[in-house]
Amino acid sequence: MLRDWAYYLIVYQYVILIYFLLLALVYSGIIIYAFNQLRKIAFNRLDDQDLENLLQTSNSRPISIIIPAYNESINIIETILSAQKCSYPEFEIVIVNDGSTDDTLQILKDHFSLFAIERPIQKRLNYKKINVLYASKFFSNIYVVDKVNGGKADALNAGLDVSQYPLFCAMDADSLLESDSLMRMANHFLYDKNLVASGGSVRVLNGCEVVNGSVTRVKAPGSIIERIQIAEYLRGFLAGRVVWDRMHSLLIISGAFGVFRKDLIHSIGGYRRTVGEDMDLVVRLHRYCVKNKLEYHVAFDPEPVCWTQVPSDFRSILLQRNRWQRGLVSALWYSRGMFLNPHYGAVAFIAYPYFLFIELLGPFIELTGYFSVIIFFLFGWISLDFLILFLVLAVFWGALLNVSAVVFDNLISKRYESNGDIFKVALTSAIEFLGYRQVVDFERAIGTLFAWRSKWGHPKRKPIAETVVSAEDEI
Repeated sequence: MLRDWAYYLIVYQYVILIYFLLLALVYSGIIIYAFNQLRKIAFNRLDDQDLENLLQTSNSRPISIIIPAYNESINIIETILSAQKCSYPEFEIVIVNDGSTDDTLQILKDHFSLFAIERPIQKRLNYKKINVLYASKFFSNIYVVDKVNGGKADALNAGLDVSQYPLFCAMDADSLLESDSLMRMANHFLYDKNLVASGGSVRVLNGCEVVNGSVTRVKAPGSIIERIQIAEYLRGFLAGRVVWDRMHSLLIISGAFGVFRKDLIHSIGGYRRTVGEDMDLVVRLHRYCVKNKLEYHVAFDPEPVCWTQVPSDFRSILLQRNRWQRGLVSALWYSRGMFLNPHYGAVAFIAYPYFLFIELLGPFIELTGYFSVIIFFLFGWISLDFLILFLVLAVFWGALLNVSAVVFDNLISKRYESNGDIFKVALTSAIEFLGYRQVVDFERAIGTLFAWRSKWGHPKRKPIAETVVSAEDEI
């Protein structure tokens, strides 16, 4: 009996070790490949003037920017100002006030001099009742939808039916677009007739210098919690999606910034009411296009940038990651028929298994690995050499990859002007695996176990002005 236990113990040790080794190899491959691709993209980058001339002389399609807003009074004006500054031939901004209980609607009325309008709306999607449609007296391309609260997906569906243009850009109400973001995103729809959706980069806004809705200088956030998230965003929102794009297996476009063909979103019934509406939408797009034998492409371009406010306290991070994990479970379960289904190509054999075994089950495997290795070592069941090898793979290698991602990103994008900022972000990113990741993994595991819960879980929000540096503060 004891021999059996000893045998299973040895097998379990090496299963855990092999998993962390594979994890290190996968993340290493993603970082190396992604930043090599980013270097090539940066080298071939069109400057703003060339791109603007191209769009002016070509048959560029107008875009509707849809911004769902629930109790966003502290940030909504800053977000709209950034969208309004986009350099693009023709676009509209549709803000959907989703039954806010604060003064979001009143702030919008006062700032943009809104007045009620009558316009026929063809209801093609499901959403709660629209109370009033407003237009701005000063900006002919700004509209505000006031509706009964129904959640983010519900608000996006209402915005889709109100919007007038064939492409739409979905963005969050606490985010800022760079002025060339729409130009760079729409450029792909000119040349790729099979393109159905495209995502852009999402970067951390906290700590940056902002003037009238525009990021004028990129700086490191003041708190460790905020700086750690920079490495997470570089790894997951940038490097990872570059790789999935090149493999034609992109399964997620961030809800903070993505452009879609409206006709196809109508065809799949719009957004579903789920806590992970962004991934759910893209997964359903894949299914629809494959089922209807359409030639299609879901893309990611790192050049268009959206700056988003990340949580500045640990409780809000945990709420956010719990919700993300529940959204992941919902999307993978809904699309389980894609798993190893040859009709879906790389999505079925590479992307889906990655999200299933690394993103969904990974927190459980990692946590049991940490716990068991510590217990086994304390009881003398594993050697010091085994413990050191495990720590190298689970902690040191992850820290090294994070530091590499921060350094490589700045070598290519040159966003940080101060070497001190680069050093602070790189140093902080190295400590992600010393407690932070394990606690986040625990919360993600809880999110998986209680994935049936539909509660959104709102992280604590701060005004953008409190998480960035104004030009006046620098003087």
